[in-house]
Amino acid sequence: MSTNTQEESAEKRGLNFVEQIVADDLRAGKNGGRLNTRFPPEPNGYLHIGHAKAICMDFGVAEKFGGTCNLRFDDTNPVKEDVEYVDSIREDIHWLGFDWGDREYYASDYFPKLYDLAVRLIKEGKAYVDDQTSEQIAAQKGTPTEPGKESPFRNRTPEENLDLFERMNAGEFDEGARVLRAKIDMASPNMHFRDPIMYRIIKTPHHRTGDRWKVYPMYDFAHGQSDYFEGVTHSICTLEFEVHRPLYEYFVRELADDSYCPRQIEFNRLNLTYTVMSKRKLLQLVKEGLVAGWDDPRMPTISGMRRRGYTPRSIRNFVDLIGYTKYEALNSVSLLEHAVRDDLNAVATRVMAVVNPVKVVITNYPADKVETVSMDNNPEQDNAGTHEMPFTREIYIEREDFMENPPKKFFRLAPGGEVRLKGAYIIKCNDVIKDADGNITEIHCTYDPDTLSGMPGSMRKVKGTLHWVSASHAVDATVRLYDRLFSVENPSAETDRDFRELLNPDSLRVIEGVKVEPYLAENAEVGRPFQFQRVGYFTADPDSRPGALVFNRTIALKDSWEKEQKK
Repeated sequence: MSTNTQEESAEKRGLNFVEQIVADDLRAGKNGGRLNTRFPPEPNGYLHIGHAKAICMDFGVAEKFGGTCNLRFDDTNPVKEDVEYVDSIREDIHWLGFDWGDREYYASDYFPKLYDLAVRLIKEGKAYVDDQTSEQIAAQKGTPTEPGKESPFRNRTPEENLDLFERMNAGEFDEGARVLRAKIDMASPNMHFRDPIMYRIIKTPHHRTGDRWKVYPMYDFAHGQSDYFEGVTHSICTLEFEVHRPLYEYFVRELADDSYCPRQIEFNRLNLTYTVMSKRKLLQLVKEGLVAGWDDPRMPTISGMRRRGYTPRSIRNFVDLIGYTKYEALNSVSLLEHAVRDDLNAVATRVMAVVNPVKVVITNYPADKVETVSMDNNPEQDNAGTHEMPFTREIYIEREDFMENPPKKFFRLAPGGEVRLKGAYIIKCNDVIKDADGNITEIHCTYDPDTLSGMPGSMRKVKGTLHWVSASHAVDATVRLYDRLFSVENPSAETDRDFRELLNPDSLRVIEGVKVEPYLAENAEVGRPFQFQRVGYFTADPDSRPGALVFNRTIALKDSWEKEQKK
């Protein structure tokens, strides 16, 4: 059955094409009817949204069919690896809602077995030590239409190769001086079969094995064998490894037989507009201070999205929305934001916060009176309850909610106009107070005492409803308004420019002196979602402290960004 036919059949039966392959293998009794997947991150950076898609696949398919999923750190390059990354990867997977139980492994667990296998291949004449530089080896590889040239060291005896390999691991040679290559076929139409490198010399201490090893296996040699050692049945990976699959199978056949053999399956990776997914580029942004760390809320990292206020469910819903295919695509970040917005609308507590405040004095309201009004926590939930909010003579509203000379269809506050204060009264603008420079300092209004909920005039209609906070009860806060990290849709396609030149200069705006209601100040837990009514969705930043509140905008209430870009 062709790949296209498999995908069409799977869609009809409610399974994506990877799940269909797994279901068929289980039905056929392959590998004794076992299902064991694995998620194999390199501990050389923080995970990003693309890894989230792989996590949802690897762990999700195991959950769906009653199998297990291992977490295996691909720690084969000590130069780039760090325990910090190991810890962050664990945290991110757990936050997304998955668990690997007692099945945490490392490629370094298998270094002795991999080394023994390499020795066996050397003795069998299937591997040799090459003294050429990486540049010389690359030049001899040939092209997809021209065969490669054999290394002058290809026909060394097994005894000589074994001696050199052991001395490589003893630290006798410099890094880059020698490599171990598989002896396969320099004329193969598959470039990956042209005597691929199996081991290279690295003298940097390993975070788990210290100085024990001076040679480290390459991905193509280590990965399939690690799958085999762990009992992995389905090695699910992204499409760039499709051309590696024949080599994966070549090496695995050195260990496996018909009773058990891992199977590699590829799906399309997750690409997002206005984003880069290269860990090398993300690390550059961090090291150069262009962002505030791996968990900067503008970053596409899982930790950055968590700090920004994205929810695990919204990310998983987004992954379900875009699906898994055999075709690469550039997904609109608006789809991700829609999933986030949709989830937050259902769970976020509604609160009042005035970002750009101007004072309103209600001149006919008693100066010493404090009234309590009731606010719904979330109208989308039947049992979300309410919280109380103080109402006083002096309040704050958003400065842009008032205009002295408004255009037509301006339904907010204007001289002589009326608006409803959400959850409270209807007020009418009577006067405006300005400073010597002509800036508005106060708006004077009167209120209709019969328009509070339950009063005779509470059903009176006005066109505008504003959010507000009591001036005497408001708490000061700082908000960080985050936007797209890049100003172009596909930064990776701009090959003639340095990607750092494409950063959006307005990706972060910090606003001090925001006025928030007391309930928000008292309940500002990190990670708890709030909707600042008429403003957007926010969550408290880990930097936030009592008396120094800091809120991150997770996302605006509506997607207006792309419309602005098209003007």
